[in-house]
Amino acid sequence: MNPITLLLLLPLFTQFLEVEPAKPKLPGKTRFPISQISVMGFVYCDFCSNNSFSRHSYFLPGAEVKVDCMFKALSEKTVEQISLSVNRTTNKYGMYKLEIPSVDGVKCAEDSAVVSSCQASLVGSSSSACNVPGYKTTSNVIAIKARKANLCIYSFYALTFRPSKRDITLCGN
Repeated sequence: MNPITLLLLLPLFTQFLEVEPAKPKLPGKTRFPISQISVMGFVYCDFCSNNSFSRHSYFLPGAEVKVDCMFKALSEKTVEQISLSVNRTTNKYGMYKLEIPSVDGVKCAEDSAVVSSCQASLVGSSSSACNVPGYKTTSNVIAIKARKANLCIYSFYALTFRPSKRDITLCGN
């Protein structure tokens, strides 16, 4: 998916995030908020099989996606690694989301604090009319980081399914 299109879709999935900074442990003592890491992406039906979101394309609710992530925390106090592999189902907007557990002392929003790698892969479509994998695996992400809230959002490029036959009357040659 075109990165510009993805940026236009950013407000759609940011409405699902609620960010609250962590509260200090002791009154009068402030500390950096616990990191909040979200990994998300979209699945849509590439109706015209042209590798882009056309006017006939639509987001696929109920599609299953496998997300594999590894976060290696690099901080003064800890050297930790979080590896996970989970399946997620897209919501009514075709979006899947994974919230990563907080790691106290890790500042995900600082460039060198967290080394990460994630990959999303299609598992299955909820639509019999659009169930042929198109763009089926991605590790390309747009990272959005907010230092004040210690929030990191990793947004994958969209994954796609296609119909088994292209509709020439709607899509042309």
